[in-house]
Amino acid sequence: MYDVSIIGAGAVGCAIARELSKYDLKVNVIEKYNDVSNGTSKANSGIVHGGYDGKPGTLKARLCVQGNHMFKELDHELRFGFNKCGSFVLGFDEEDHKEIERLYHNGISNGMDNLSIVDREYILKKEPNVNPLVHSALYCSGAGVISPFEYTVALAENAGDNGVEFFLETEVLSIDKQDGFYTLNTSKGKIDTKYVVNSAGLFADEIAKMAGVDKFKIIPRKGEYQLFDKEIGNTVHSVLFQTPRGGSKGILVTPTFHENLMIGPNAQFVDDKEDLKTTKTGLKEVAEMALKSVPGIDGSKLITQFAGLRASMADYDFVIEESIKGFINLVGIDSPGLTSSPAIALEVTELLKGSGLELFEKDDHISYRTPYIRLDKLETEEVNELIQQDEKFGRIICRCESITEGEIIEVLHRSIPVRSIDAIKRRARATSGRCQGGFCTPRIMDIMNRELGMELTEINKHEAGSYILSGRTKTAKGGNA
Repeated sequence: MYDVSIIGAGAVGCAIARELSKYDLKVNVIEKYNDVSNGTSKANSGIVHGGYDGKPGTLKARLCVQGNHMFKELDHELRFGFNKCGSFVLGFDEEDHKEIERLYHNGISNGMDNLSIVDREYILKKEPNVNPLVHSALYCSGAGVISPFEYTVALAENAGDNGVEFFLETEVLSIDKQDGFYTLNTSKGKIDTKYVVNSAGLFADEIAKMAGVDKFKIIPRKGEYQLFDKEIGNTVHSVLFQTPRGGSKGILVTPTFHENLMIGPNAQFVDDKEDLKTTKTGLKEVAEMALKSVPGIDGSKLITQFAGLRASMADYDFVIEESIKGFINLVGIDSPGLTSSPAIALEVTELLKGSGLELFEKDDHISYRTPYIRLDKLETEEVNELIQQDEKFGRIICRCESITEGEIIEVLHRSIPVRSIDAIKRRARATSGRCQGGFCTPRIMDIMNRELGMELTEINKHEAGSYILSGRTKTAKGGNA
């Protein structure tokens, strides 16, 4: 019998798992995909927002500001990487300026104290590649960028190190309410638990319905992105938003934590909760709108395009509630869900406590996580010493990102299992460069075969069925006998 079962291993679910791991509880996380951060959390902007956009008095406003203030300490403990680069909301005329003033006062009401309205001269001094027609901007020095999947993995690994169990590739099929506990019927058997936290993102409405709560409706909202080579990663140094018009924040232009340039997203409501297809029309819209902020983006340096989905609802605010005794629903956790995630974890912990869950702090809780070895962050002498200790750190596997065999091996042996090429990509960046894995994928597969004992035909690009090899050439269908 578990004390708490968390359904969904995205940023919010893993933040809750990490928070609950501080207490003497038996906790698990159930995730239908083969890795954490494989839903909304793997394909978003990676922005730690400034807290000026949320309507005063809403959960979105309060939890965004609270979460923003937590990221510096979180990064100190978990070492996932946080670049507090600041953000601008760019305005191009007087109408935009009025909206910027509204956002400023909004942010002050929400408790943000690092906001200022700046003029063209200030903007172009900090960001010389911004459109010179810019009129003014809202500047937030407290905003920044993270790698959203590395953040989620860090939360999960720390939770795992503190005893939280992760059931990956395990789908919840139905939920039964027993006398004082719940039985979660999954694709891999039954799980009995006293409390359930529904953090299933796009599928939170469906999980709630399994428990008899049929009042939520998730409306997937797709956003398309373009990612550019690091060669032009210094085009901008801050996150650049456009002034909201008609409910849209426009297309952002941002550096990523790993120093690429990224633009997007657009916003389109879709019916399919797994519709991650990019479209010619959508990508054209992203590219053209980004030029309003930064006219000189070099389209020839584009290396990949992708889409993500937000778990939006018709109602504006987050829903975080104990809908029925012992069952906590988190629904409609869209933007700024990533920024709010550590604060949401505290909110859920208080709800569980109020529902009767006894919380006794552990004496042996591990607050800190050992970061992955990043050779590009080390001094030459440190790299040479590491290579002398293990020659695998001198063997380049991913040429585009200069990732070594030693770095890849190091991420394979943590508390969260790694079972796909993309799972390695999310941890060690291998396959994320210009060639998008064209050179290094076979070499990574050999390492997984050796280190994890996986057959080459068992290794997927991402989820089950995305196999890379189906068999040996002479025995595979269509091969030469």
